[in-house]
Amino acid sequence: MKKSFHFRIRKIHRYLGLVLGIQFLFWTIGGLYFSWSDMDEIHGDHQKAHIHPLSVNIQLANPQTVIQQIKQKDSVNFIFDIKLIQLLGKATYQITYSQEHDRGKKIQLADAETGKIRPALSKEEAIEVAKKGFSEEAEIRNVEYLTSTNGHHEYREQALPAYAVTFEHPSKTTVYVATELGTIQKFRNEKWRIFDFLWMMHTMDFESRDNISNYLLRAFSIFGLLTILSGFILFWVSAKAMSKKNKKVM
Repeated sequence: MKKSFHFRIRKIHRYLGLVLGIQFLFWTIGGLYFSWSDMDEIHGDHQKAHIHPLSVNIQLANPQTVIQQIKQKDSVNFIFDIKLIQLLGKATYQITYSQEHDRGKKIQLADAETGKIRPALSKEEAIEVAKKGFSEEAEIRNVEYLTSTNGHHEYREQALPAYAVTFEHPSKTTVYVATELGTIQKFRNEKWRIFDFLWMMHTMDFESRDNISNYLLRAFSIFGLLTILSGFILFWVSAKAMSKKNKKVM
């Protein structure tokens, strides 16, 4: 009976180890990469060019002037945000508004000095914004216009539409510029892509990568705990059997 119990525990331990071994390997590799990596490099912070701030003597137009222009072309019931950004060296208002509260938010850019509204960034302007924001000297390898992304895209859950400007650089960096916001949203390089893949394997969220409460991860965590417990049980049973064997010898 005892031998049968020992056999069943050993068998459970063996199969759990086989199933979980590959995932444990990914967890270990991921943990090593995360702990040994410089997060600033992964986020591309070292590749972000220094942008000179605007002069304190700048003469700014009244934002109400811009809002009145928006009302002439669209219905405006709520203003959520008014930001002053720098767009290609010019002071620019970035106004977020909508017709209904918390629904269908829109962005309007306007020259902050003249108060004149302006359209979203063109392809040429987006490329120029990306080049000014990238600290390295590099040629443009590819430009892609994005109107949608999925859960696996490296620009997932970010402002759209946007231009993905990829540079001819050893880091294979892509700079993402949101056309309506007029600003750079993300830097993505090879180190980030490795991090993203390992993070997906770490969280076991193969759809959006960031859901650490998914059932697969929960299941593997429980199986991992069972594997450890079965190992302790095997050690205890073996130690007990060895102890009895030694007593018989004595």
